[in-house]
Amino acid sequence: MRRRPGLSVRLKLTLSYAGFLAVAGALLLAVVWMFLLRYVPDNSQGLLGISPNRYLLVRTFLPAAAVAMVFLLGFGLVGGWILAGRMLAPLTQITDAARRAGNGSLSHRILMKGRQDEFRELSDTFDSMLHRLESHVAEQQRFAANASHELRTPLAISRTLLDVARKDPTRDRGELVERLHAVNTRAIDLTEALLVLSRGDSGNVTRESVDLSLLAEEAAETLLPLAEQRRITLDVTGGAAPTSGSAELLLRMVTNLVQNAVVHNIPADGTVRVHTEALEDTSVLRVENTGPRLPQDLVPTLTEPFQRGTERVRTDEHAGVGLGLAIVHSIVRAHDGTLDLTPRPAGGLLVTVRLPGRARTSSDAALQISGPWRCSSGGVGRPAGAPPHDDL
Repeated sequence: MRRRPGLSVRLKLTLSYAGFLAVAGALLLAVVWMFLLRYVPDNSQGLLGISPNRYLLVRTFLPAAAVAMVFLLGFGLVGGWILAGRMLAPLTQITDAARRAGNGSLSHRILMKGRQDEFRELSDTFDSMLHRLESHVAEQQRFAANASHELRTPLAISRTLLDVARKDPTRDRGELVERLHAVNTRAIDLTEALLVLSRGDSGNVTRESVDLSLLAEEAAETLLPLAEQRRITLDVTGGAAPTSGSAELLLRMVTNLVQNAVVHNIPADGTVRVHTEALEDTSVLRVENTGPRLPQDLVPTLTEPFQRGTERVRTDEHAGVGLGLAIVHSIVRAHDGTLDLTPRPAGGLLVTVRLPGRARTSSDAALQISGPWRCSSGGVGRPAGAPPHDDL
């Protein structure tokens, strides 16, 4: 926004200092005049002809007072200019850093030295903002590059298949349609995952009452065929874990965690345990699975978009797009929660999600699960007397 030119802050402070000093000098001279000269006799001879009279004092005092006023004004201007410059020097550094950031240089830091004051607090806050902004921009650039690469792959495969079909009209069209359908499905899944990730990163979620235990049960029943196919035992235990947030996004979070735990497991007879509980003002969801041992340095990278550890790559129909845990992390952050990934000593991963809870009601207590809910090749088991899922 264009503004009309005006006085600088340094000049305004200088004029303020000089004006204040001049007013103080004028008041001092007025006090001298009122309380000193008023008691001096006002006649041409003075007292008994030997003491000075008011006329003589005025003639000698006024020129000296005028010189003093000029000195005070000049001293105020020069001293005020120097003091204002010293006081505003940190602000100049902050302005220079802001100008560099506006030109695209986010790596510059002020790193202002000295003891804590208002300017240094502003400097530290600005440095923290630049650090977060630089990290966010770098993450977005990396994500955009990876997303472009991932989206380009199915499109390139589709073009290759179409080129082959055009050059070889005798090729089996049924096989071509099936392969194109698989590639198109993967591209749609990737696009939907990117949309969910973008929605979670925006932080704009609709808040409503949600119970993580019900979401865990729904996710387990949805993934039952996959667990049966892989001979994975899926146990859902715990009690009501009420929280507030988007039911759709939280269900996607739980589903992603359970699906990852099933897919990235041992080849057969593996186990996935899902546990929910409410601890004071926090609702906790834990998903634990068996599987290969994970290096400690690999775990922090699992929540980055399109990052896949070598031990976690699948080559079957559930290979995924590398966004499962990234979406989970984004959804947890959008709901003001925390996500912890801990490799199990015996192999596999323990994922713990902590979300802000809400006050439990009598209906929440009634939903307390008394025993494990087992989902294995035999189906989904429930505690005796428990109602079916549709009745909860």
